[in-house]
Amino acid sequence: MPLPLYLLALAVLAMGTSEFMLAGLVPDIASELDVTVGTAGALTSAFAVGMIVGAPLVAALARDWPRRAGLLGFVLAFAAAHAVGALTTSFPVLFATRVVAALANAGFLAVALTAAAALVPPGEKGRALAVLLSGTTLATIAGVPGGSVLGALLGWRAAFWAVAALCLPAALGILKGIPAGRPKAEATDGPALRAELARLARPRLLLVMLLGALVNAATFASFTFLAPVVTGTAGLDELWVPVALVLFGAGSFVGVTVAGRLSDRRPGPVVAVGGPLLLLGWPALAVLAHRPVALLALVFVQGALSFALGSTLITRVLYEAAGAPTMAGSYATAALNTGAAAGPLIAAATLRTEVGALGPLWASGLLVATALLIAFPLRAVVASGRGAEVLR
Repeated sequence: MPLPLYLLALAVLAMGTSEFMLAGLVPDIASELDVTVGTAGALTSAFAVGMIVGAPLVAALARDWPRRAGLLGFVLAFAAAHAVGALTTSFPVLFATRVVAALANAGFLAVALTAAAALVPPGEKGRALAVLLSGTTLATIAGVPGGSVLGALLGWRAAFWAVAALCLPAALGILKGIPAGRPKAEATDGPALRAELARLARPRLLLVMLLGALVNAATFASFTFLAPVVTGTAGLDELWVPVALVLFGAGSFVGVTVAGRLSDRRPGPVVAVGGPLLLLGWPALAVLAHRPVALLALVFVQGALSFALGSTLITRVLYEAAGAPTMAGSYATAALNTGAAAGPLIAAATLRTEVGALGPLWASGLLVATALLIAFPLRAVVASGRGAEVLR
């Protein structure tokens, strides 16, 4: 894989840390800013909504920009939003900074996904996506638990400052590793914006976007509210929350790495095997959450299955949107973050039911079940290998 791809992954690491770290900071933010845990959890949804809206919008605005200039500008805007968030004492202002950061993240990821696909041969988009998403999984392994520990020791604001600082080497990497100017093929032969947007009318593309959104909603539904399960249901100390996040991140890294080897040529087996296992895993986690060993083991497994299945479906989005070279990344980003927005909102609604803190785990199971019920009669579309896509 080309070196610039890994430099893009470094920036994704910084942004992924911000997106995921709230799972360990929500209780402290709620306490300091005098809002409920459910309200503080909406910060995750605000970030995701900003990315849903921002991905196609910012990608359309930035499609004529040089890639290096666009990527660098988005990273610096992301850092600035976190600096403001670290300074504010107002929840509405913090909420607004999450939306601004999301717009910057959306623009970056939309351009980065397209750039990553262009850096590799046509049939290796899955591997390129796996490298790019490894930044996200590494964020859950190191960045997110690190932010959680930093928040526990120095307060949640320190975690926001750390993310802003992490953006600086990422910006330097982009400046040094991404060529200036636009690729000649895109500058002269690229399709019109209207033609790229017309791809959204294709049922195959909409199907894989919907499935990717449902699986990601299940992931974020439980991940956002994992801390109360660890400290409440399992009865573990607060410092075990970073441990659980590390295990989830380690599992997600394994899942996305393995799926990256399979999603180009053999996506069918990933969905056929990973889907049912993921479906069984969420209710199993809810039933066994009071047993710390079982809880931690299943957190690892669910992280692996969630990212293996989710990354495979997002790879299918890139293949199905192959006729939209500058907008395909925004479609994949929108699918990912539609789930990231809906998941925590659905999960928050379950917190006040009889199941309490375990509600998000049951909600995740229902979301995966919905995805599989939709996918089963249309499995031939999801299982299409790269050969059929490259020939179309």
